[in-house]
Formats: sequence, structure tokens, C-alpha cells
Amino acid sequence: MRQKLARFSVLLVCLSPCIGVAADKNYAPGVTDTEIKIGQTTTYSGALSAFGAVNNAELAYIAMVNEQGGVNGRKIKLISLDDGYAPPKTIEQTRKLVEQDGVAFLFTSLGAATQLSVRQYLNDRHVPQIFTLAPVEAMNDATHYPWTTGFLPTFNQFAQMVGQYIVKHKPDAKIAVLYQADEAGREHVRGLKKGLGTNSTATIIKELDYQPSDPTVESQIIELATSGADTFYNAGTPKFAAQAIRKAYDLGWHPLQFISYTVASVAATLKPAGLDKSVGIISAALFKDTTDPQWQDDPEMQQYFAWLQTYYHAPRDDLFVSAGYTYAIVLVDFLKLCGDDLSRENIIRQATHLHNFPMPLLLPGITLNTTPTDVRPLKQMRYARFNGERWELLEEMAEAASR
Repeated sequence: MRQKLARFSVLLVCLSPCIGVAADKNYAPGVTDTEIKIGQTTTYSGALSAFGAVNNAELAYIAMVNEQGGVNGRKIKLISLDDGYAPPKTIEQTRKLVEQDGVAFLFTSLGAATQLSVRQYLNDRHVPQIFTLAPVEAMNDATHYPWTTGFLPTFNQFAQMVGQYIVKHKPDAKIAVLYQADEAGREHVRGLKKGLGTNSTATIIKELDYQPSDPTVESQIIELATSGADTFYNAGTPKFAAQAIRKAYDLGWHPLQFISYTVASVAATLKPAGLDKSVGIISAALFKDTTDPQWQDDPEMQQYFAWLQTYYHAPRDDLFVSAGYTYAIVLVDFLKLCGDDLSRENIIRQATHLHNFPMPLLLPGITLNTTPTDVRPLKQMRYARFNGERWELLEEMAEAASR
């Protein structure tokens, strides 16, 4: 009997390292020892298709990572589906990702209206919807939707920055506004009004919206140009922002103009509008401008250029490509942070406890930080003005305003 007990004790000692390793591994659906499946929906088609460059760049970077062995021995399978910026399609594609593909979580899915349409579905099933590229305040409601986080400063925050800039630099401005007829567009307007403040002499004299399905915004720009406005808050998405810039210039209307930082791509927005027609436009920046000479010898920029030359042949001035590159690096570093605890509970825990989390190409002084009650990773931006060739940083840095 003693010999049997002794042999059993030896067996337990031999097995205990294996038992310990298995206990350390806590996997969500879609995770194995060799693979992790992650999902996203985005706009590869339709009026907002220019944003698809972000996700294509992510896929190219992840392909490189997988060639080099993946993360912690796991290949990343990012399943990226097109929803054409149509919420019914987003719902369909998201259900496919969760119920058929069995992804562990969703990462950098794009679009405010689209991501709001699946927020409840994902939270009901405790599927992390993290680092969403849907910069509206509703995507950062940790109290009611604890499985959802944003990523970028919201349109409300950016618009407040613009309002504050106008009050300081053009206090008697007469402002015209163009915005998309959805929650994202309306948030631009709300934020601008909040930034202007109740005591400001600057005032919005004309607001016009457009539908994403509209072919052009030319009629809106004609009406805004004849309103008497000397300041133009152009909250269009890339296609419509470019149309608005070009039409305003061709009409001889040259207001002080602002465009959203999310569309401030030279390649995707300003070149289609006309670089000469875009001179003087003000926006904001989070990242080092890939065309700015001051960053050309920056080690992070050199790494980006090397990747671009080898893995993704695109213009250096496309903000959407450099953004996708940085987001993919965040994903890789985030997975390393999670380690072998790739449960959905730990994934959302790590996403809401970031402290000075690394992200390449960010401007100096900007870092990623979250708490369980403030799930906005990025909260700072620098004002920037387009000089006809590239964006020039202005001296002022604005902390993204509170909600």
C-alpha cells in the first residue's frame, strides 16, 4: 500500500508542471495554442470606402507578424468584413463573426452609426468591442456598455477644440457648418456649440447636413457660401470633405476652414480636393506627419518607411495607411500584454487599464491611458494647419474636452 501511495505521489509531482501550465491558459472562443481569431467590420465599399485603407494596412502588418511567427506562438487571424457603412449589414456581419467564425473579440471596427448598431448585441454576449474607430461619446459609456471601448478622441472633443480656437483667434466669427446626417455628424455640431460657449460672440449662422448616399454636397456648399459666413466647419467624411473644399474654392468663398482630424489625409482628402485649394485649412493631429522633414530621421518613422517599402506599397502621405500600421502594432503589443490569459474577461480588463501604453508615431506628449470609468485611450491632439504641401503643427496642444 505504501509503495502504491509513493508511486502515486511521484506521478502527481511529474504531472504538476503540466497541470500548472494548463491552468495558466484561459482562452476565449477563437483562441488556441496556435491561433487567435479576431474580427472587425469596416467600409471597403460605399461612400466611406477611403477608410478601408486603414484596415488593409492592418491586415498587411499582421501578415508580416504571422510570417515572423505570430505573437506568443499564435498566428493572428484578423477576419475583416465589409459592411459598406450600412448598419443592417454591420449587424449581419457582426453576427457572422461571433456566431459562425467564433472570434475572441472585435478590434478597430469602423463607423459610428454601424458600431452603435451592434453595441448592445456584443455587450449582451460579453464579446469585447475594443479600440473601435467610432469617435463618438456613446462608444465610451463604460457604465452601460462595459464591453465596449473607443480609441480616438471623439468628434465632440475635436469640435470643442475648434470652438475654443475660434473664440480665441476669431471671436466675432460667423460660422457655417456641413455635417453628415447621423449621430457622428450631430456630435460635431453639439461639440462645436459647446466649445463656442454661451457667452461667445462667435455664432453659427447656417447648418446643413447631407446623406452618405448623396452623390455630391455642391448644393449645400452654394447655400453655405451665400449665408454670409466667414468661417466654415467642414465635418464631411473624406469624399464629401474634398468636394466641399473644392466647391468653396471654385465659388470664390475663402472662409477660415476646419476639417475633422479623422479625414486629414493628404492623399485621400486634400489631393482630390486640390492641394492649392486646401491651403490654410486647420485640423488637429495625433501622429507625426509622414511628410514632415522634422520626423524623417525619427527611428519610428524610419521603421514605418521600411515596412511601407517592403510590405505595403502606398504613398507616404496617406494618413489612413500610417494609422492602420500603428493600430496593428497596438494589437500586437496588446496581445503580448494579455499573455496566456486570453479570456474575454482579461481582454476587456487589459483594454480598460492601460497606462502610458506604447504606440508608434504618436506626437510627443501624447500617450494611451484608460481606466474602467474612462475608456478613451487618446485624449490629446495638436492643432495643425495645411500649407499646401503638408500639415504644420501649431504651438497649441489641446487636451480633449470632457464629455
